[in-house]
Amino acid sequence: MAMTYYSLSYSLQWLPFLIPTLILSCCVSAAQFNVPRLGPLSRGILRNPEPAAVSESFYKDLKTFFYAQTLDHFNYRPESYKTFRQRYVMNFKHWGGAKAGAPIFAYLGAEAPLDGDLVNIGFVNDNAARFNALLIYIEHRYYGKSIPFGSTKVALKNASTLGYFNSAQAIADYAAVLMHVKKRLHAQNSVIVIGGSYGGMLASWFRLKYPHIALGALASSAPILYFDEIAPEIGYYSIVTKDFREASESCYRTIRRSWSEIDRIASKPNGLSILSKRFKTCAHLESSFELKDYLDSIYAEAAQYNEPPTYPVTVVCKGINGASKRTDTLGRIFHGLVAIAGKRSCYDTKEFNYPTETYLGWRWQKCSEMVLPIGHATNDTMFQPEPFNLNRFIKECNSLYSVSPRPHWVTTYYGGRDIKLILHRFASNIIFSNGLRDPYSSGGVLENISDTLVAVYTRHGSHCLDILPSQKSDPQWLVMQRKMEVEIIKGWMDKYYTDLANRR
Repeated sequence: MAMTYYSLSYSLQWLPFLIPTLILSCCVSAAQFNVPRLGPLSRGILRNPEPAAVSESFYKDLKTFFYAQTLDHFNYRPESYKTFRQRYVMNFKHWGGAKAGAPIFAYLGAEAPLDGDLVNIGFVNDNAARFNALLIYIEHRYYGKSIPFGSTKVALKNASTLGYFNSAQAIADYAAVLMHVKKRLHAQNSVIVIGGSYGGMLASWFRLKYPHIALGALASSAPILYFDEIAPEIGYYSIVTKDFREASESCYRTIRRSWSEIDRIASKPNGLSILSKRFKTCAHLESSFELKDYLDSIYAEAAQYNEPPTYPVTVVCKGINGASKRTDTLGRIFHGLVAIAGKRSCYDTKEFNYPTETYLGWRWQKCSEMVLPIGHATNDTMFQPEPFNLNRFIKECNSLYSVSPRPHWVTTYYGGRDIKLILHRFASNIIFSNGLRDPYSSGGVLENISDTLVAVYTRHGSHCLDILPSQKSDPQWLVMQRKMEVEIIKGWMDKYYTDLANRR
């Protein structure tokens, strides 16, 4: 593929926490389809197991630091002053220096360890030389090596320790780290924050909350409007359906009729055994939902990361359509699975639901503030109707954490409703970039709000594609999207330094 993917791993410190969590998560996840996860990189069936191909000098240019981060930025109780070690990584290779007016490009880590982003978030590294930029990558609290309370086991123990795990604390962390770095380097240089997916949301919110620290933000594939019913809940799966239907009408129709066929066979005596054999599942299916949820996740991921040159949606459809004429519906679906996942001795239907570090952290974030109401609401998609049920979601989260989600908090704290009317009055310098093949673009900003709050999108783009490493095989539309983003950022900087010179 055009990029290499971050390979998931988690350290042994997680193991005592995993077994009980796995048991509970399997029981809870069966209640309804999982909300498709965010992230600039695919971490499911599409991920490339090969390590990213980078030169040794790249790693030599990276310097790792730890900042004594405040546990609670918004309280003055004694326990709020506790600190934890927050990791950040810097690359000075191209930096023009504190007196040169060279910018600082700050990548805001999201719901995963920082390691994969160092290699796979190419936009900052690809443009460092042009801007003589200092690069800094900051890890999100509770992920990777930035764990409060000394260990993951303690940090994720219950809602009392998890209560400090939210987006407001995270962007306050970023502000503290950036102010620390600028002070240490005696640098008053402008800062451009960059993030993708959930990290893109953080980048846009950081610019709104901390405009005195960040001159501008590039928010890639940031679905900031997918909260509190601003965007339609069906939006995500409507685009998944559109992607498959544009790739192949027959493929779309096969997938659409497959769900009822799965249910029909499952209802037979030994029906689940039949399905387990037909799909070569690694473990005996416990319900038809288990298989349907697995296939749902595969189709969603293929659409979300439907990037050149391979285009995973096309790969799935070629598998489905390439089966012999005598192949029945479920046989074709299995051929599509093999095409995208490769030939395996068996297929693990729990692949998307194992309690990895990212899974556990993001599950808490979903159950607290990141309530994305995504569902199959009608018959207008290629999926069976399965509306997002907020009451059921609240019940599930209560069973996990004894805490209820706050589905209206994101729009209360950051805004979102009437965004064009509100933001053009006070906000500036944010690029909202999207690819319209990305299902999450249905919750993105797709229209310019002002001259400096701009939407940059491509019709064929996928999730966070613009901030991934450039490739020789990149299509011209992607090259032009990145070029436009660079020119916009350069314009922000030119105006800033002109204003600064005039003030003097």
